[in-house]
Amino acid sequence: MTERKQLFLNLFEMACVSHITHGLWPLPGNNRERFADLDYWTELAQILEHGGFDGVFLADVIGAYDVFRGGPETALREGLQSPNIDPLLVIPAMAAVTKRLGFGVTFSTTYEPPFAFARRMSTLDHLTKGRVGWNVVTSYLPNAAHNFGLDGEVPHDLRYQYADEYVDVLYKLWEGSWDDDAVIADRERRIFTDPSKVRYIDHVGDRFKVAGPHIVHPSPQRTPVMFQATGSPAGIEFAGRHAEVVFTGGRTSEEFRRNADGMRDAAERHGRGRDAVKFIAMAGVIVGRTEEEAADKWRLYQQHSSLDGILAHSSLPVDLTAFPRDITVREALLRAEFPAERVPFLPLDRTVGQALDFIGGNRDDRFLVVGTAKTVADEIERWLDEDGLDGINLRQYHSFDTARDFAELVVPELRKRGRLPEEGSHPGTLRERLFGAGHNRLPDEHIGARYRGGANLDNPVAPLQLAKADVGSF
Repeated sequence: MTERKQLFLNLFEMACVSHITHGLWPLPGNNRERFADLDYWTELAQILEHGGFDGVFLADVIGAYDVFRGGPETALREGLQSPNIDPLLVIPAMAAVTKRLGFGVTFSTTYEPPFAFARRMSTLDHLTKGRVGWNVVTSYLPNAAHNFGLDGEVPHDLRYQYADEYVDVLYKLWEGSWDDDAVIADRERRIFTDPSKVRYIDHVGDRFKVAGPHIVHPSPQRTPVMFQATGSPAGIEFAGRHAEVVFTGGRTSEEFRRNADGMRDAAERHGRGRDAVKFIAMAGVIVGRTEEEAADKWRLYQQHSSLDGILAHSSLPVDLTAFPRDITVREALLRAEFPAERVPFLPLDRTVGQALDFIGGNRDDRFLVVGTAKTVADEIERWLDEDGLDGINLRQYHSFDTARDFAELVVPELRKRGRLPEEGSHPGTLRERLFGAGHNRLPDEHIGARYRGGANLDNPVAPLQLAKADVGSF
């Protein structure tokens, strides 16, 4: 009998009040306002650990949403990703109360130096016993650039070129600076580390100059699992070179498969196999003991959803709510003296009301299911078998009810169908859960593996190739 494809199950989290389900934090019993309490994270981790989840995926931003209405006021009122604490710092607390739960954490390559981040991630990989992954982002908020001394955002594709060198420095530190057997802890000879097995990396690039050696000895995975969320041409090329797990999506099955195939093609261009990359999508799952109970929950969430929060999150540069609902978007932009070419995604010939209803109600795509555990499990099996999905980031509508509902109702059904590991299984490292037992380290064909044992440290890798028209400049 062919083994059935298993789901990689993450909870999608962020260390803030309103992450991606805007307006729902005041609902009865919701714990979102506790996000800055350590107990919130340890309680959540135990729910996930005992509930059959593989991991928690932690999003992050390093700036305020201040484009909509010309300032951060709307975002602040909504609790939209502000206040927002550092997600790297909650991982050790969650790791201390769990044994198998993995952690995917977001960190930007654009503004902070690579050496310090290499140390933090190696530390987390040690403290979690190899249960950590890094969601590589380049940051997109204008306010983030202002917070780090720039007048404006670094152009999109240039950020990916910077990121390519950034991760190259990290691979040299994580993979090439120390040999596996450098730490000998020889009490008799009073030698802790064999100096002959630790080396400088002496990286000198267009953006970074890093001597090394790495200041942390090899961790269980060395390089954390490389996650990436992308869909742009530059991001796809970067993912083909570096990512092991890609967070993507699509409004239809065909769109998702097209996105995934584009990244598999990119992986092949960089000397990797088409199966080198796993795919996860954000999924909305509202489950009840009856279809009516699930539908009631979904109606409650829809009724309390905040349009202002959605518009602020989308950084819409023109406030459509300030115009009559019965005029066209084109007319509203004319009245606002706002160039239509700056908002090509808006339907110019629809009414303002239609556009706002579309924006407010169009937050879900192919990966949404409302129903009983059987209905949900049937749909998840379609995602796995027909769409080719490998895992989900479960969207939270309510903390902790979303996770509890899934754990209590859906997980037993998926286990019965062979789609999740049995209770009590212990897969080891995060990379092993994703790619199988014994796969603790980057595969040999991955570009980061070229530095193992100190090889190629003086042989610069060719820069990531992007179309010149897409690169831009300051």
